[in-house]
Amino acid sequence: MIFKSALRRELSFTTGGVFLVLVTIMVTTLVIRILGYAANGTVNPEDAIVLIALATLGYLAVLLTVSLFVATLIVLVRWYKDSEMIVWFASGLSVSNLIRPILQFATPLIIVIALLALFVWPWANRETTLISQRFQQRDDVSMVSAGQFKESARAERVFFIEELDVDKSEVKNIFVADNKNGRLSIAVASTGYIQNSEGGEKSIVLHNGRRYEGYPTEPDFRILEFNDYTTKIRSKEALAPAPRDREKTISELLNDGNPNVINANRAELLWRIGLPLMALGLVLIAIPLAYVNPRLGNYTAMFYAVLIYLIYSNLLNLTQNFVAQGKFSVFVGIWPIHLLALFIATILIRNRINPSVKWWRRQLPTSFVKK
Repeated sequence: MIFKSALRRELSFTTGGVFLVLVTIMVTTLVIRILGYAANGTVNPEDAIVLIALATLGYLAVLLTVSLFVATLIVLVRWYKDSEMIVWFASGLSVSNLIRPILQFATPLIIVIALLALFVWPWANRETTLISQRFQQRDDVSMVSAGQFKESARAERVFFIEELDVDKSEVKNIFVADNKNGRLSIAVASTGYIQNSEGGEKSIVLHNGRRYEGYPTEPDFRILEFNDYTTKIRSKEALAPAPRDREKTISELLNDGNPNVINANRAELLWRIGLPLMALGLVLIAIPLAYVNPRLGNYTAMFYAVLIYLIYSNLLNLTQNFVAQGKFSVFVGIWPIHLLALFIATILIRNRINPSVKWWRRQLPTSFVKK
């Protein structure tokens, strides 16, 4: 009981610490990337915090997988380094006695990883796409802000309004430049207002202004003065885009009979199911991998851990691509990688219980061993 309690306590604290560090790094990266999108006009700056939160939720499954693997490795490496494992081994325990308490600690987290991968991941991706599409499908009026030149969604019109009263729908000192069919038209006015027409269409009505058509160097250049000039603004309906495979729910992935996307759906399902299985495989590998050889240093296990995680995750992504391309079935691709991880963990644990050097000594003749 003392052994299990100490192991569970250290695993809890270490997993929480590693998870917070990874989340901090993830959020910092997302802030830089999404603020860059907002600066380029791809997303609404007001939605930046929501998009960062959704992206973080989407990657929680991956972060928990890495946290569980690294925390298990850190705790056991410290125990070897501080000779605590020697005390436990001297008390009659072995490496195999670590498996059950570690799996008892990891099982709830693996279930959480499965729920995040199966349900939270597609929901977060879907909401992110809807927010981005809603911003890109906004009408021209919503793009106008006082004191700034704004380009329309189709890049064929430029607005400038010096003052804007949203409550009264009044505008002052308006500049509108249109470029249609290769002909430039510029309208300027001191006052105007935003008019809502039937059917949801919007227009800007300019009072007592001047309009310039064409280019001054061409013979058809004209200057017109007007009392009222109306320019229509295209109002686009925010349509929900068709969900991608990473945005579909489990039922949508299973029930979508479209032959063009059926392989992509199966590949996405393989990745979601494979993530908790990868977490289980990494935890089992971490148990024998944590053994510290004083001659090799304390960070050798961490180097191998990074290498194993990269190979494991890339093999999972590679299998997903093969299934998406139809090279083999999802039922064939879902088990070899995880079965290989389980086999490697079994071999390493067996080697830690019965080191290979002692095994060879038992096989060699007694006279040769003495020499």
